[in-house]
Amino acid sequence: MKTDEDLAAEFAAIRPRLVGVAYGLLGSLDEAEDVVQDAWFRLGRAGRAEIRDVTGWLVVTVSRLALDVLRSARARREEYVGPWLPEPVVDGGDPADRVTLDESMSMAMLVVLESLSPAERTAFVLHDVFGLPFDEVGRAVGRSPAACRQLATRARRHVAARAPRFEVDAAEHRRVVEAFARAGAGDDIGALMELLDPGVVLRSDGGGLVTAARRPVRGADRVARFLLGVTRRYGPSRGFAPVMVNGWPGLLRSRRDATHAVYALNTARGRITEIYIVMNPEKLRSIP
Repeated sequence: MKTDEDLAAEFAAIRPRLVGVAYGLLGSLDEAEDVVQDAWFRLGRAGRAEIRDVTGWLVVTVSRLALDVLRSARARREEYVGPWLPEPVVDGGDPADRVTLDESMSMAMLVVLESLSPAERTAFVLHDVFGLPFDEVGRAVGRSPAACRQLATRARRHVAARAPRFEVDAAEHRRVVEAFARAGAGDDIGALMELLDPGVVLRSDGGGLVTAARRPVRGADRVARFLLGVTRRYGPSRGFAPVMVNGWPGLLRSRRDATHAVYALNTARGRITEIYIVMNPEKLRSIP
């Protein structure tokens, strides 16, 4: 049987992955970290002689706990003021200390996952993103492996219908993000219009705590004018800082030496198709 020191070392080694699993299910770092800590406490109370695979036990336990939180969170999110967006994971310091984030867990993907049922989301994230076999998925979801396979299939079809249809080159994406930052900070509506897809959609999340659009803003002209209105409100000197947001180039905007907003962009064929602006201060607390 493993000693306390052995368990603590194994938990520390897998903790970033556990947080990544919980974050993929919940879209919230705070909730993900709470779930992982709860799993650690439960491990301490469990009969260790019966746990042959500590890592597997922790992954399944974290998944179960996150699924419970996700089910209760759906009702709260229906009452949320304005669009609900995931808490962004912004690189700073040593991200390996916090969360191992799969490259597919972009803001856009997490928004799509919000439209799945809790069971579908759990099956999809655990199997398609983190590679767990369906017998382990079944232990987490409380269904048979065959039922979980069906859940993942339905989720996969839904994701395929709503996720971006174009492969995006990382260098091209970064170029578009940098051009967007220059155009936005420079109050240049012509340059913005050149970058925006005609069907672009902007969603901003203030959570009712700060001013943000209560509904999605659609269309290049409306989105450009909305963005320039934000720039004029806070002044062009409040420029953008390049950061990595959920593994992709994004932008951070500061105000009075504090993070005011995080921007995540979706691009396709050199144009911006979606803009996500997280302004809810409760979702920006973890940003260095």
